[in-house]
Amino acid sequence: MKIKKFLLGAGLCAFTMASLAQDNTVTVQTKKLGAPIQPTMYGVFFEDINFGADGGLYAELIKNRSFEFRPDHFMGWEMFGNITLKNDGPFDKNPHYVRMASAGHNDKWTGIQNEGFFGIGLKKDAEYRFSVWARVPEGNPMNLLIQFIDQNTNEERQQFMDYYLQIDSKEWKKYEVILKSPRTLAKANLRIFMMDKDRRNAGSGIIDVEHVSLFPVDTWNGHKNGMRKDLAQALYDMQPGVFRFPGGCIVEGADLATRYQWKHTVGPVENRPLNNNRWESTFNYRYFPDYFQSYGLGFYEYFLLSEEIGAEPLPVLNVGMACQYQNWNNEKAHATCTQEGLQPYIDDCLDLIEFANGSVDTKWGKVRAEMGHPAPFNMKYLAIGNEQWGEFYFERLKLFVEVMREKHPEILIIGTSGPDSEGHNFDIGWAAMKEQKADLVDEHFYRPIDWFKNSMNRYDDYDRTGPKVFAGEYACHDRGKKWNHAGASIYEAAFMTTIERNADIVHMATYAPLFAHVEGWQWRPDLIWFDNLRSVKTVSYYVQQMYAKNKGTHVLATTLSNPTPKGEDGVFASAVWDADTQEYVVKVINTTAQAKTVAIKLEGVKKIASAVKSITLNCSDYDLENTVDNPNAILPQENCFNMEGTTLNTSIAGKNFVVYRIKK
Repeated sequence: MKIKKFLLGAGLCAFTMASLAQDNTVTVQTKKLGAPIQPTMYGVFFEDINFGADGGLYAELIKNRSFEFRPDHFMGWEMFGNITLKNDGPFDKNPHYVRMASAGHNDKWTGIQNEGFFGIGLKKDAEYRFSVWARVPEGNPMNLLIQFIDQNTNEERQQFMDYYLQIDSKEWKKYEVILKSPRTLAKANLRIFMMDKDRRNAGSGIIDVEHVSLFPVDTWNGHKNGMRKDLAQALYDMQPGVFRFPGGCIVEGADLATRYQWKHTVGPVENRPLNNNRWESTFNYRYFPDYFQSYGLGFYEYFLLSEEIGAEPLPVLNVGMACQYQNWNNEKAHATCTQEGLQPYIDDCLDLIEFANGSVDTKWGKVRAEMGHPAPFNMKYLAIGNEQWGEFYFERLKLFVEVMREKHPEILIIGTSGPDSEGHNFDIGWAAMKEQKADLVDEHFYRPIDWFKNSMNRYDDYDRTGPKVFAGEYACHDRGKKWNHAGASIYEAAFMTTIERNADIVHMATYAPLFAHVEGWQWRPDLIWFDNLRSVKTVSYYVQQMYAKNKGTHVLATTLSNPTPKGEDGVFASAVWDADTQEYVVKVINTTAQAKTVAIKLEGVKKIASAVKSITLNCSDYDLENTVDNPNAILPQENCFNMEGTTLNTSIAGKNFVVYRIKK
């Protein structure tokens, strides 16, 4: 009965509004299909900022697992007893390990304790895979007592899980056990004691320990070196068409020595070298000296994740330049702009294509196959350089393009228009990309609400004869209020109508940044926030998801009877045809504070007599946002009602985004 009453009410509402004067009429031309909408149109961009990889998406729970952090190799660890740092370990790229020996007294203990990333998040009854490379160099079997502990408890015992692991090999060997947590704790620690073979305090033995690791067993798709399940699931749920990785500014590095190098991120995880993270020290007011890249989340894992979430992989590689923001036009900070000077960087591009697409009998295709994926990843796109500008960039990119066009004409090349959304550097960037015949140009705009209000028709007048647009990094914020809130998200929704209406020129768009740890962020707003046990999808996430899940297959020309003047609040709209479901999909956004009556007129349709599904995102509470403590404050709400005729009369509440799906 309640359902019937609701449907009758919705129908009555539509009937009543038919007699009212409309604030706006959205006319959708249905007879002629417009530009096809690319499958890559709405996607995600990942960068290891805000502890997005280690401590975030990458499910490893141990910080500095191979004792390679610099300059303090014990960062993240507490050492007690007789501990020595050694550097002749079994892995040449990660040579450091610790030697545990007797503390010299029956009541003194030797051991190590790891704090994790802002603590170690454990869930009751969940299983965790502990692994360690270890040996007893003197050949005498010894034990490691592994404990989950609550360092700050007032209980009698700090530990709430014990496990004895016998180390019996004189040679380096990997040991692995499954541990179950008896309680939920967001900030646990892992403690390891050295003990003799009889599980007593060690008298005179020695144990060497390297690459101490702890993963949830329940990772995304069960991968051992896997992703945190809730965060990867959030990406999958967006239904992204493209996945750009690994950045961002970390591709460049603060200097070339610390640039991201994809070849360091493949092969056995124990032997992937540590790298500085460019975001460790960028802001002295948000400084994290323990922020490094373990490369456990590497290019193989990125490609695999792209495949599993159904997105086209879009890697970004270095063009022979360190970050221009940090080096400006210092020629010495960049690779020599000659074929010889840039050849290692060009080779990285060629070898990556072989890694992603090559057969198993090629050098890099074999590496991919040995890692578990004999079939190619079918990479189609490659971005060369990130957010660079000026002749320094143009001269270098030209050499890459010449080689790529000759050897791999099938790969679509993405260049960049620099960090600005308009102005001199932006203009010369686009001119250079056209001259070099880049396939797409990567635009970035982290801008305040006023900019978005003035840019709702951004792509209407773009040149249709040159490269296509990749809106690769963008987000809206309020002036003096650079954090997530519903008031900014509604303008992102409105802005995306110009992306959708201009699908002939815009082929990709990805919000950024993607992830942020609530205790370890450097930048905001961000799409998904998390702590050690929980995650939350922001209102901006739901804006992106609503577009991605309702992107359709072709643009439908759409006009408003009362277009919103530039820079003002009003009604914005776009429409598409979905050939897969045989539906008209109309998106309407009202950025004003007042409700607006809107008539959606399907021009060229003789009759509609079917159910209409609406999805509404209510952003009227301007400062409200989803948080880890209140993750469901604002969620899309679905309704269904019947439509008769070719015009849908409706009302859009203030600061609301509504998607209508109308069956043909």
